[in-house]
Amino acid sequence: MKISIITIVYNNRETIADAIESVLAQTYPDIEYIVVDGQSTDGTVELVQSYGDRISKFISEKDAGLYDAINKGIRLATGDVVGLLHSDDLFESRDAIKAVAAAFRNNGTESIYADLVYVSRQDAGKVIRNWKSGIYKKNNFLYGWMPPHPTFYVKREVYERLGLYNTKFRSAADYELMLRYLYKEGISTAYVPEVLVRMRVGGKSNVTLANRWRANQEDFRAWQVNGLKPRYYTRFLKPIRKLVQFL
Repeated sequence: MKISIITIVYNNRETIADAIESVLAQTYPDIEYIVVDGQSTDGTVELVQSYGDRISKFISEKDAGLYDAINKGIRLATGDVVGLLHSDDLFESRDAIKAVAAAFRNNGTESIYADLVYVSRQDAGKVIRNWKSGIYKKNNFLYGWMPPHPTFYVKREVYERLGLYNTKFRSAADYELMLRYLYKEGISTAYVPEVLVRMRVGGKSNVTLANRWRANQEDFRAWQVNGLKPRYYTRFLKPIRKLVQFL
């Protein structure tokens, strides 16, 4: 089973080496590693190029934002399974992708997801939030649940069948895609009860309260574009779930 891992980057020389090294250190032997750069000007391109053919595919060109770049990476992917590792993040262990492959083999599902920890931007060893996903039940989405996007691995044929990320969303295309795949279309999934990714704090949707409010509005729109009806409390429970992760 070949697993494609995609890293999206734009002007992030500061941390992308950690992400790259995290992928290259994986013990799983059949990895296709794709890096998609948005024409960085801070030395990121040169840093990525310094890894040579250890990176399977690398493109650097102007894009229409994060989700457009992710879609480019998916179109380049040839693996049986596709996942993401953002340029700020790193895998929890060298066996992370080995665990992903085992979960697909053991469960026979179309997707898997796991747990995640948020860490300090300055010190990736300092945990700030714990995101423990739990076993999937469809109605969990109604109560504000979603799997951690960086731990969500999907068979490539699902992308081909159900479509890619909706680039009309600025910060919630990941939520919309998982809502569409899991809740609306009912693809099969399995929970891997272990931390897969360390994610540095400072994501696009959480930088300011204004951004968080816009993201909440987009979460609600994700239901609308799919012809789905959330409960009246769904949009309020989703941010509340984040608060629990600090405990």
